[in-house]
Amino acid sequence: MYPGALYNHLLLTPVLDQDQRARLDIVLVSPRNPLNIGAVARAMANFGFAHLTVAAPYAPNWREAKSAIGAPELLEQASEMPSLRQAVAACSFVAGTGTLTHRKPEQPAVPLHALGPILQRELARGGRAALVFGAEKHGLTRDDLAFCNVLVEIPTDPHQPSMNLGQAAAVCFYELAGRPMPADAPPAGEAAGSAPAGLDAPAPASADLDRLAGLIEETMAAARYSPQSMQAANRQDLRLLLRRLALSAHDTRRILGLFRRILWRLARTPSPPES
Repeated sequence: MYPGALYNHLLLTPVLDQDQRARLDIVLVSPRNPLNIGAVARAMANFGFAHLTVAAPYAPNWREAKSAIGAPELLEQASEMPSLRQAVAACSFVAGTGTLTHRKPEQPAVPLHALGPILQRELARGGRAALVFGAEKHGLTRDDLAFCNVLVEIPTDPHQPSMNLGQAAAVCFYELAGRPMPADAPPAGEAAGSAPAGLDAPAPASADLDRLAGLIEETMAAARYSPQSMQAANRQDLRLLLRRLALSAHDTRRILGLFRRILWRLARTPSPPES
């Protein structure tokens, strides 16, 4: 095979196969410029991704973006959700994107080149995954990241760490579907931030983890664990903790049952008199 043909063959060897790409949702959180949404849709079409969700968009006419060249159907079929929480509810693994220049993530941070093996591992467990991009001005907020299992760092020069939304998406899609896996890449599941070795049981959906976090929060309130002013911070901490634990769906159901029993007991136990 002559060098040019070999190059083209390697270029078209995807990290994620067609089935895996079909189970990866691309989620944009509060995008302001419809042209950026169209640019993301065009990049998705370039690399074979088909499922776009726009959460809390600023512009109501974002489906009419002229920049979605070759991908108008993708925009027409895209989902719109009022929040990131609802956008990733059915996903068992969520990867947020951003820079570490002005951020100290509370979940594992992984370089972009490690994302492919992690997604391979997680999708092999069943379910869906999501790749999330934040708003143009500030990226993903701390509250947004509470729904993410990992933060994916896109390598950029420290003098200019931020990227245009469409460009950042295109770089990620190329890494997942256009660039071949390096020969020395770790096997799926051994990359940083992936599920613990041997944990092949189905992972819980994000909505199930939120249900568990809500029940734990309710139990904490019933037990007077902390003042009401701490509830918002506790809620974020619980979301992050449950995702760091990498629970299986079976374990999530068992813990739900445990906290329901605890809450039931607390509701029937007389409260001590106020001191």
